Amino acid sequence: MQQNLTNDFADGYMEKLFYFCLRKTGSREEAEDLTQDIALQVITALNRGIVPQHFSAWVWQIARNRYSLWATEKHKREQSVTGADVGDLELVDENEDVPNELIQAEQMALLRRELAFIRSDYRNIVVAYYIQNRSLKEIASALGLTEAAAQQRLHRARILLKEGMEMAREFGKMSYKPENISFIFNGCHGENKEPLNHISRALCKNILLAAYRTPSTAKELAMEVGVALPYMEEELSALVADTLMKKNGDKYETNFFIVSGQAQQKIREHLSGLAKELTEAILRTVEFEWQWKNRHNPKWHEGYQSDEDMKWGLLLSETDKVGAETLKPYNKNISEVAGIGHWGHTLRPNGGEWDLIGLEQYPENNRSYISLTGCVGSPLEKDLPEILFRHFFIDEPFTDQLINYAHGQGLVSVANGKEEEVDGSILNRLESIGYIKKQANRYVPNLLVIRNSEVKPLSEEAQTTFYTLRKQAVEIATKHYIYCREQIYKEIPDALKVDAFQIDQACVCMFSLREAVLKEAINTGYLSYDRVHDRRTIGASLTI
Repeated sequence: MQQNLTNDFADGYMEKLFYFCLRKTGSREEAEDLTQDIALQVITALNRGIVPQHFSAWVWQIARNRYSLWATEKHKREQSVTGADVGDLELVDENEDVPNELIQAEQMALLRRELAFIRSDYRNIVVAYYIQNRSLKEIASALGLTEAAAQQRLHRARILLKEGMEMAREFGKMSYKPENISFIFNGCHGENKEPLNHISRALCKNILLAAYRTPSTAKELAMEVGVALPYMEEELSALVADTLMKKNGDKYETNFFIVSGQAQQKIREHLSGLAKELTEAILRTVEFEWQWKNRHNPKWHEGYQSDEDMKWGLLLSETDKVGAETLKPYNKNISEVAGIGHWGHTLRPNGGEWDLIGLEQYPENNRSYISLTGCVGSPLEKDLPEILFRHFFIDEPFTDQLINYAHGQGLVSVANGKEEEVDGSILNRLESIGYIKKQANRYVPNLLVIRNSEVKPLSEEAQTTFYTLRKQAVEIATKHYIYCREQIYKEIPDALKVDAFQIDQACVCMFSLREAVLKEAINTGYLSYDRVHDRRTIGASLTI
């Protein structure tokens, strides 16, 4: 009898005991010594003729006792073991049908950890069988499987769990030190605010960044950002559905460009080297048009702003036009690209039409982006007659100043002297953000208003001079655009190499000239913050 028990112990418990000791001691050498000590106690007792009624419970009781003695002695030697180290030893499970990993209470924590990192089809069957105590027959019926198939899946799940529990998992750096990325968004968001509803959250930013650097499985991404797989699967499903990511086999790939901090810095430094020459060329163009209009067409604007305030918007508008002229030879004809909407951006789910580029953060990145917005912010508004309201937001996006289509209509009505047609709440909103102001008991615009019917075009001679001046600016800008493309092409991931449109979009976003030109114009004294009457409306204009 004793010999049979000794053989059973040697065959069925030595590996389990060593695993237990390794987990408790954290040292292979100490685990081997402790395992031998426990085995010696068990075999010695059996040789003395002891026949335990519950063999498994008896073995693990000895293991608990010997570990307790080991921990106490270690405490005396090193004075570093806490009471919890000794007391947290409720490890016995006498059910021989349970996987080895469930024998110890400490291993239950490991099991829960591993359940968080196996696929849902395996995870669900393990939870149902071992935690919910459902029979294989019930599980098979619920999953639409045969009992044999359910048994096979359970067996595979147990192998995966065992492999994982024996693994010293290492979470990625993002699990404890999330990175940040900013975004350049162009177009009109979807009905559920896609993609803004995703890219405002740190978790999604880090998922997108991790998958951009290395296409990864859901499990690999879960490990990298330190999130359990059930939550990761849900996030990935939403990101794929909203086209921010795509799935290639079992790998997930980010579906837009994220420009590295190194590339951004190089592009910024290159533009800085051209800024003085470029800004001087653009200012010559702006000043020529300004002076010609004032001389030949004094009513080309309605004078609600000072000349100083108006110059901000006019300078940035001409800068964008120079940029657009620069891009023409390089970008595809939008009409030739499939899946592009009438605004020139990619058609997306839920009525969205947008493109996105991510920007890695880097230590020297203290730049601010000058954004351009109109008054259309919803897919439900984008097909309405265009209201030519434009506002360049300087230094930061003043989100509290964003307006919708109804506000745009109200602004047009005020400019046309029909404020009585505008709802009071809209007037209050426009006044609170500085777009209109009270003057002689009525509202007037507080920004640049241009009436097309009053604007006379440049003469033929003036046009020739004007476009010659603009061409000079375009030639300088072209040097920078070519450099931008070179830097972008160096970083194109394999998944995006075939998407010429997205490559062009990334180049366009990185090519933006606004910040450098505005900064240089301020440095030269052409513009000044000190002379600005109302900073909320600089860069804003309405064309009727």
